[in-house]
Amino acid sequence: MSTKPAAVPQRPVPAPLEEPPIYRADLTLTKVTEDILAPVFAKPTRQWWIAFVIAASCFAIGVAGVVYQLIVGMGILGIQWPAMWGTYIANFVFWIGIGHAGTLISAILFLFRQRWRTAINRSAEAMTIFAVAVAGMFPLLHVGRTVIAYWLFPYPNQRHLWVNFRSPLIWDVFAVSTYATISILFWYQGMIPDLATVRDRIAKSGFWKKFYGVISMGWKGHAKDWHHYEVAYAMLAAIATPLVLSVHSNVSTDFATATAPGWHSTIFPPYFVAGAIFSGFAMVVTLLVIVRYVFRLEDYLTIDHMEMMNKVILVTSMMVGYSYFSELFTAWYTSNVYEQYRFYGVHFDPHFWLLFRGPNAVPAYLMWSCNVFIPAFFWSRKIRRSIPVMFILTLFVSVGMWFERYTIIVDSQMRQYLPSSWGAFRPTRWDYAVLLGSFGMFFTLFLLFCRFVPVVAVAEVKQALRRQIGEPPAAKPAMEEVNA
Repeated sequence: MSTKPAAVPQRPVPAPLEEPPIYRADLTLTKVTEDILAPVFAKPTRQWWIAFVIAASCFAIGVAGVVYQLIVGMGILGIQWPAMWGTYIANFVFWIGIGHAGTLISAILFLFRQRWRTAINRSAEAMTIFAVAVAGMFPLLHVGRTVIAYWLFPYPNQRHLWVNFRSPLIWDVFAVSTYATISILFWYQGMIPDLATVRDRIAKSGFWKKFYGVISMGWKGHAKDWHHYEVAYAMLAAIATPLVLSVHSNVSTDFATATAPGWHSTIFPPYFVAGAIFSGFAMVVTLLVIVRYVFRLEDYLTIDHMEMMNKVILVTSMMVGYSYFSELFTAWYTSNVYEQYRFYGVHFDPHFWLLFRGPNAVPAYLMWSCNVFIPAFFWSRKIRRSIPVMFILTLFVSVGMWFERYTIIVDSQMRQYLPSSWGAFRPTRWDYAVLLGSFGMFFTLFLLFCRFVPVVAVAEVKQALRRQIGEPPAAKPAMEEVNA
């Protein structure tokens, strides 16, 4: 008697998870192109001109301050012993940090296939380029004799002068210049399909058609073009990803390798990286709130995009807050009398904190309030999705992060090991003028970017739409669809 083997019960195959839509279902490829390219072809609005005049005026004030400093000397600034780094290095660290969010959004989130980056990566990348350009200005000004700043680069010369490769300040030269180069290439690579779209939509042959034809590098939208584009984009993303972590870690070694109280800390590299992402995302949210309102891009810079960025701000705020508490705890736990006096005022009484009752108490209070307590409001989903509230909160974050850099650099230098090395620092009007000029330069460049380049990646939004309606993700839009 033969027996049949019992049938093995088959487990039901789970259905593939459907990705939630990130754009409206009624959007078409033609509407995407028309909406995003409208600011490029339309005449500048009155709001744009007002913002541009204000930004350019602030930039002009900064230029005047720089020119006067180059003529008279560094004595017009508040720099004096022992706080010899002053606001210039604080501005440098602040703007380098601002430039990290763009590469994080574009490179790291691209490698992790986060679709919500498609609408915000173009503006974030542009912000990175402009922030690094502003940051690079301050070390050149800080050396005093700016005309010989090229001595920072190692090259054969008749003076038998060589740079000190053991100095973290020299590491900054290589790290920041490499980061700027990769960021520019990455940003430009992602714009090529959209620049070709602008070129093909210009009806009359003239200067602008030739201009966009040159910078689009002969893009035709063929399969070979898309293949080379994706390979190059992925390669640059892989190169840029470690730079996000290494550049600001290298900037932190300017302080961590020193022996000044408050600087000599191994927590500085992750602390600076978290702070850079924190301040960078805050600036991205601030800019995109304005961009989505002025250019009517609410369908593409959706509230879901803004909420995701606010979640990143909340997480990095907690990391920054942990670093603040860690500094206080380390000063107490290690029984280092100099560290304790730096933070507490006296080494045996931790209840009277010099940081909060010394000459720089106001920056310290602003640093803690704006970077630790105010971002905690983002725990509320209602606040995370409120455009006016997130705009105000991210402005506070940017203010708090600048005062954090100021507190780290200036306050630590004012309290050295010996009382004879103590001093005070008071910024002059020229410090404020150059700081205002740096913001003017940044916003002037960003406004010009919004005028001549699509602020949202058209090709990437279209690919996200194709995936959303069920087409294979590997399918590439034909040239007529790209230019629709």
